[in-house]
Amino acid sequence: MACTTFCLNKNGQLVFGRNYDWVSGAGIVHTNHRELLKTSYPNEDGSTIQWVSLYGSITFNQYGKEFPTGGMNEKGLVVELMWLDDTKYPANDSRPAVDVLQWIQYQLDNAATVDELIASDKKIRISDGTPLHYLVADASGNVASIEFLHGKMIVHKSKDLPFPVLANSTYQESAQTAKRYVNNTDDLSDLDNSLERYVKACRMVKKLSDIPANMQLTDYAFSILDKVSQGDFTKWSIVYDISNKKILFKTESHKSIKSISLSEFDFSCKATPRMYNMNQQAVGNVTVNFTKKDDKVERTILEKAVKESQSRVNISNNTKEAILRYDETIRCK
Repeated sequence: MACTTFCLNKNGQLVFGRNYDWVSGAGIVHTNHRELLKTSYPNEDGSTIQWVSLYGSITFNQYGKEFPTGGMNEKGLVVELMWLDDTKYPANDSRPAVDVLQWIQYQLDNAATVDELIASDKKIRISDGTPLHYLVADASGNVASIEFLHGKMIVHKSKDLPFPVLANSTYQESAQTAKRYVNNTDDLSDLDNSLERYVKACRMVKKLSDIPANMQLTDYAFSILDKVSQGDFTKWSIVYDISNKKILFKTESHKSIKSISLSEFDFSCKATPRMYNMNQQAVGNVTVNFTKKDDKVERTILEKAVKESQSRVNISNNTKEAILRYDETIRCK
């Protein structure tokens, strides 16, 4: 099982936390720019769609640039994935389809709010692939779980989202379980791994008003992530400070917390794309340590991720090479 996410809202400050629990911790932080004309990665039948990115973003990428596991755009929209075995994506219909990871980049490129993201379901669908669901949040404090069950997008938000938390069970099952446990201290050992992490996170989100006045909300988010960590299976812990457009993260191999400020990047179309290898020694603001996109580093990290993930996902050599060449299809509008 993999990953836990949640959103905190205290006195108007919005913070989103996520643990990336997986078999590989290889990863790159990428900048993604506005006004880029993009053609989607081809589906099995060769079909593609095109769009022009409206917003710049920072993403965490393991399987190539433009195929992120999550990120935040300059409007404050955050999109993060988790595994969900119950997933059943829509069948082929008149809507064009995109890859499960490129769906994230599409949303960060085109949506400023949770409602805009949800509305995109009328325009595009996810092509069949790795079973995932998503937790999303925006700068206005809107949060939603996005699932694909029985071939349809299922959304929980507002009053239908009593707990802004998601792990690896359906939101409905998770929320029903939390209602039985969140207001007590009952032992959780009888719950499966996903529901146990979900309830632990819900309990700490519920206690948000009790944290000391001098405790940073981002620090509390990391304490929740530590509570639901799965040891060395937790490869990344990421905290998005949506209100201040900052991102903090640490990795299993380098546990010092690093920070990134979106305001320090130039997301204009003609600006040079920047990247940062997540697994290196550093502490504090690493914005200045981003380098020009390096194809050699990109290949090394992608090959490492593909090899280490073989037990969970199969990425052929042809697909790997196509991903590495994918940037060649992108240009300024």
